[in-house]
Amino acid sequence: MAAIGATSAVSVTEAGLVEKRLNNGLGRTPALGWNSWNAGGCSDATATAALAAANAFVSLGLKDLGFTYVNIDDCWANPSRGSDGSLVPNPSKWPNGIVAVASQIHGMGLKFGLYGCAGTKTCAGYPGSQGYETQDADTLASWGVDYWKFDNCYTPSTGNTSTWYAPMRDALANSGRPILFSMCQWGRDNVWTWGAGYGNSWRMSTDIGDSWASVASIANAAAGISQYAGPGGFNDLDMMEIGNGGLSAAEERAHFGLWAMAKSPIILGTDLTRIPSSSLATIKNQGIISIHQDSLGKAATYFRPSGAAAPVSGQLYPYWAGPLSDGVAIGLVAANGAATLTANFADVPGLGSGSYAWTEFYSGQTGVGSSVSATLQSHDMAVFKVTKSGGSSTMGQSTTSKTPPFVKSRGQDKQRTY
Repeated sequence: MAAIGATSAVSVTEAGLVEKRLNNGLGRTPALGWNSWNAGGCSDATATAALAAANAFVSLGLKDLGFTYVNIDDCWANPSRGSDGSLVPNPSKWPNGIVAVASQIHGMGLKFGLYGCAGTKTCAGYPGSQGYETQDADTLASWGVDYWKFDNCYTPSTGNTSTWYAPMRDALANSGRPILFSMCQWGRDNVWTWGAGYGNSWRMSTDIGDSWASVASIANAAAGISQYAGPGGFNDLDMMEIGNGGLSAAEERAHFGLWAMAKSPIILGTDLTRIPSSSLATIKNQGIISIHQDSLGKAATYFRPSGAAAPVSGQLYPYWAGPLSDGVAIGLVAANGAATLTANFADVPGLGSGSYAWTEFYSGQTGVGSSVSATLQSHDMAVFKVTKSGGSSTMGQSTTSKTPPFVKSRGQDKQRTY
């Protein structure tokens, strides 16, 4: 059965996307990192917060899993540009300047990112880059910046947003330093249809909130534009809310799994020095990260199993699948409450009838058979990798090598059964 999702505004072919991609050598897989905004807003736009996050990447083992970018969001700069027109870091927040912090972070084997805006001001009222694109790109390069998040406040009220992202794209390309360009224009003007020619990622929605309703709404929208993601340019579902208290442990697993399958950048947004153990376990799941970082770079979308109800417009659908370089990823999401969900491989795009080996990454359970199934608490998710080799010749046969663990969610022990 064919994959399904919301209809995009413009049709697209893989060849057309490849031809139009930015191809700056960056973002061949979606970015893994951290951003200061969701955890601390303006108060965390500091050298102290950046170095604390970088140290946490190392001490918590996140660096070893591929988390690379330590990014500071809005409010890091002085309220006014310098006498020569350059951006100036706030000296109380960056007493030794940006270069010193970027150098320390580079010394840890990590990369450093900053935030700017396409308009005359940033969203918090600091200097924007409109009219200063070349000067700002050169400044970033001289500071050793590796990632530039470019927002959409105080921009012209008319015209397509691509017209004010192109100057910064070109300025970064000519800066002499490879700087990943993260476009943050909130999904305006169907950015997914043209973003690949401008940036390494593009926000496809309004800002995320620390709630299941927000996570589900953004994931649902991403399912309909999966075809636009690929190596060098990805739909950005916004920063993670894992660890911030608004989501249950089950919802955090679904949040992480959905972002990984959608091939969104995974940019953590919590205080890593105080992250709960259950949240840390979720973001350190190597299997989920392997799906996210798969070299094929193709995003998952909805598929409809035989006999299942059709998707409802505006509502998250339980059944997800996407191709991997060595198999297929399947996601089962208890989107509307506790549920037992089953996917027969005959219904999964890229598989078809047959018996295949599979692994579910949250439980660690493995098996061989012609289907997978999960009994999940409300808003939980199971993420399977199905491989096309090494399967059994007996249809329907299933074995397990590990038993599902008990997981704690909101103070109660509940079993995840597969």
